[in-house]
Amino acid sequence: MSQQHGRGHIAHCLGGALAGRDTVAVSGNRRLTGAGLADGARRLAAALSNLGVRRGHVVAVVAFNSIEYIELFLAVTYIGGIIAPLNYRWSFEEASQALELVQPTVFIFDGSYSSWALRLKESNSLTSVNLYLFLGNLCSISQAANFVSVVSVEQIKRSSGGTTRAVEPVSAPNDVALICFTSGTTGRPKGVAISHTSLIIQSLAKIAIVGYGEDDIYLHTAPLCHIGGISSCLAILMAGGCHVLIPKFDVKSAFDAILEHRVTSFITVPAIMADLLSYARKQKILNHGMTVTKILNGGGGLSSELITGASHLFPNATIFSAYGMTEACSSLTFMVLTRPKIQEPKDQLGSSSEGVCVGKPAPHIEIQINRNGSNSSSSSPIGNILTRGLHTMSGYWVNNSIDTSDSVRNGWLDTGDIGWVDKTGYLWLMGRQKGRIKTGGENVYPEEVESVLSQHPGLAKAVVIGMPDSRLGEKIVACVSIRDGWNWVDARAVHKGEGREVSAQMLQDHCRTNKLSRFKVPRIYYQWSKPFPVTTTGKIRREQLKAEILASMKLHSNL
Repeated sequence: MSQQHGRGHIAHCLGGALAGRDTVAVSGNRRLTGAGLADGARRLAAALSNLGVRRGHVVAVVAFNSIEYIELFLAVTYIGGIIAPLNYRWSFEEASQALELVQPTVFIFDGSYSSWALRLKESNSLTSVNLYLFLGNLCSISQAANFVSVVSVEQIKRSSGGTTRAVEPVSAPNDVALICFTSGTTGRPKGVAISHTSLIIQSLAKIAIVGYGEDDIYLHTAPLCHIGGISSCLAILMAGGCHVLIPKFDVKSAFDAILEHRVTSFITVPAIMADLLSYARKQKILNHGMTVTKILNGGGGLSSELITGASHLFPNATIFSAYGMTEACSSLTFMVLTRPKIQEPKDQLGSSSEGVCVGKPAPHIEIQINRNGSNSSSSSPIGNILTRGLHTMSGYWVNNSIDTSDSVRNGWLDTGDIGWVDKTGYLWLMGRQKGRIKTGGENVYPEEVESVLSQHPGLAKAVVIGMPDSRLGEKIVACVSIRDGWNWVDARAVHKGEGREVSAQMLQDHCRTNKLSRFKVPRIYYQWSKPFPVTTTGKIRREQLKAEILASMKLHSNL
């Protein structure tokens, strides 16, 4: 315990401003006080400890957002465990890859994912798991008869027989609190190990810059398996604000919650903002957003159309934009997009031919532009964006240890993005080093999608790119070359029924059959009848291909 003295821990938020609040969390008809949340988290921590969860053990969880999820997050880390939230949008196969990577001791699931737990138990493929726990009401398990040996988180909490109130929180080795998954260059999940220190630093930055406080009523629009949702949740916990939880984002539930609970703050990605504006127009919603004073957007920039629409729908809100990544524990830079009309308007720097302005670094963050791997002067200010500070990940989780060999050099984390810093300190983002596509807040790597498409017998080659989209940030487009003897059938053509046909619908069905997550499935398909543009070494020139597609789209729109 002495080693923990003086070190930060995310469970320290259970005291202070939070403890004295009458209501700190609302979900459906359930309301929880600050004291109730603190007591529940400590009781659950004691129960998990009694069941054998030890310092450094990994606890995997797949569930929709809930009060119980927040409680679980705090309880696991309280006793030195490491929580590993799984993306509920994954296929089971992708989740299995993540579980194989982190080898959890405990697997926790809610009613929507009981089939995952059942498949894991029946296959016995994940031998590291010695405890399955259900998050929620056991009566809601669809395969209840197959889970006679499974108990709920609530049951173990009630039977814990006490709390850890007298015990100080402890941290896992290397201060790791969380393994947050992101996709690697192959599309397979990579486990990003994030420390208590990084989470605390990021939370304090959001409190300082966005201005979260104990008067805030924060709507959880982002999932608690994403670093943006996690870091904002912790910021509100530390500020002593109130959490309003809906299981997952849907636009009607969000507007209902905003109106009922007088929500003051939430975070978005472009797809969420586009959905809010579209729904408001269709339903002729005018006054639902009057209480909102803070909106933080991430996962891609908002278009000028979305910014204008948001400022009208939420007239009292300051709208911030943040640029970041999982490996940097969420946000690196922040900027104000627009302030309430009653205040002085913000001059938006926006985008230009030299990139997109993503703001200035938070006070605790260093940014460096690495030009061709060195700091030597160059005629161009553009280079790889590097960052250094307490916010960066501990490393990637590999074989129950932390690996930094491919990501951090001399303390600097390579973000994988390209950009430059202007004379006033603003960071301008040019693009991604390896063609990563950001769609609806999710990372998609072209190579993974291309690998699935290439398995279709009618395709000679497939190249996947991201195209600008006002709702998703980027939409996934596949350019496909058809094999000889096969026919491309578009939506307007008549199927010949000869069995050697390829269409957009067939390729979408093929992707889903091959267990590709829905957000990774291309939405648009182009038949490519000429050679793909390549470099002298045979690599696809994706930007040239994107330019040709954009030109083609513009031509057709003018016809």
